[in-house]
Amino acid sequence: MAAPTSGPETYDLLVIGGGINGCGIARDAAGRGLSVALAEMNDLASATSGGSTKLFHGGLRYLEYFEFRLVREALIERETLLRAMPHIAWPMRFVLPYHNDMRFEGGTPISRILTAFMPWMRGRRPAWLIRFGLFLYDHLGGRKLLPGTLTLNLREDPAGVPLDPKFVQAFEYSDCWVQDARLVVLNARDAAARGARIMTRTKVLSAERVGKLWKIRLDTGGKCHHVLARMLVNAGGPWVGDIIRNTVRSNSRVEVRLVRGSHVVTRKLYEHDKSYFFQGTDGRIIFAIPYEDDFTLIGTTDLEHPDPSTPPFCTDPERDYLLAFASQYFRQTVTVEDVVWTYSGVRPLYNDGATSATAATRDYMLRVDDQGGAPLLNIFGGKITTYRRLAEAAMKEVCACLNNNEPDWTAGVPLPGGDLPVDGVEDYIATLQVDYPFLTPEWARRLVRTYGTDARNLLGEARVQKHLGQAFGATVTAHELDWVVANEWVRTVDDFLWRRTKLGLKLAPDARQAIAAYLDEAASVA
Repeated sequence: MAAPTSGPETYDLLVIGGGINGCGIARDAAGRGLSVALAEMNDLASATSGGSTKLFHGGLRYLEYFEFRLVREALIERETLLRAMPHIAWPMRFVLPYHNDMRFEGGTPISRILTAFMPWMRGRRPAWLIRFGLFLYDHLGGRKLLPGTLTLNLREDPAGVPLDPKFVQAFEYSDCWVQDARLVVLNARDAAARGARIMTRTKVLSAERVGKLWKIRLDTGGKCHHVLARMLVNAGGPWVGDIIRNTVRSNSRVEVRLVRGSHVVTRKLYEHDKSYFFQGTDGRIIFAIPYEDDFTLIGTTDLEHPDPSTPPFCTDPERDYLLAFASQYFRQTVTVEDVVWTYSGVRPLYNDGATSATAATRDYMLRVDDQGGAPLLNIFGGKITTYRRLAEAAMKEVCACLNNNEPDWTAGVPLPGGDLPVDGVEDYIATLQVDYPFLTPEWARRLVRTYGTDARNLLGEARVQKHLGQAFGATVTAHELDWVVANEWVRTVDDFLWRRTKLGLKLAPDARQAIAAYLDEAASVA
């Protein structure tokens, strides 16, 4: 990872974009023996990949659009990924309340078929259709680790307690939770361990073909330098179109559709550990998910976003829409006073001409441009659940261009800290407390759920808490900050509090300021 000392360094592959697709491709390529560099203009996972709904899921609602290949691939990936990172991803049960007056005015292919052949069902998702969809969901992906669908009586099951009493029946099915920004960082760490050069806060100013190479001009903290690469991957997410037009000046006609998804985080709305899948009368769905122990996450919206240069944020109308949507289901109205945080991410979807943002495909599209010499691979669309498969598909194109014959390898290979059995996290937490008796149960759990088996590397030889240096609150210590600076490209307080962790929700303002000052000093020394 050292900077070149004489002349531009030459790589087999340079990846633009430090989101999940870029980091996943960099990891896969490095593992095949290619020399790889990745340039991210901000921090890792600072855009789309850190602003998701935090789910590994097949996409139950995509069945209504007949996207069976995408759903099947995602369902298979759920279990592949659970095995690779059980510390940052875990199974979750989802409760889908149903009642006979559920009105559905959506414009999906399924709704149009129902309207055409059964007009008396206009505006309704019948229970048999939901159950059939869940049957497909249970069986399309060859489910092995996760339990199947159940029917609940909400008057008897604890899942019914926080809901409006008008809901008497529900379906309960399996999906998975993931710490999205940590997933990105772990892919970057594994890529770096395999030889990739990860350059954060490095903007690609321009890239031009010079014979069989790309000459790439980079800006790192105001200092410009050049590197060369045999191939370029544009995994710029929301900026993929801008990179095509203005950075590499390609004539690609493929278009990206920017769709903003906003979320609200509220005080904890219920005590059990299940999530809810709520259907709206407008055909949309939202989730209500237990979040960071003390909160509930509600999302998401689907709105067109004007431009990648416009920072996404949850607007007041989006916030109010989500609160009103959830309030149709919960016994107690969810109000603005319940909200503790909002966030938003922009999904760069392949523009398939769908009439609405909700209907736009979540599938990915790869396009190679090699007409001008050195090849360029543009990445459109995709979702977190299928990032590893997207990387494999991208590497088929890369390997064909670079004459690399190494086979696919990432399935079944754990990410850093993930070398645990799928069901071994609780045992590891208990063992960590035995070996480091000063850890509280909450502290040990946070460390393992954040760093997995790397928690031991972080704690090192500490035998009492004071060995970890200054304590900042919420179990954060100077030793932990030093470790993430050295190993996870942390430079600012937001890197640590909102992307490597979500401790920004739990720390008081003075503690945040103290962490910011500590990291600023560390950056100045570096």
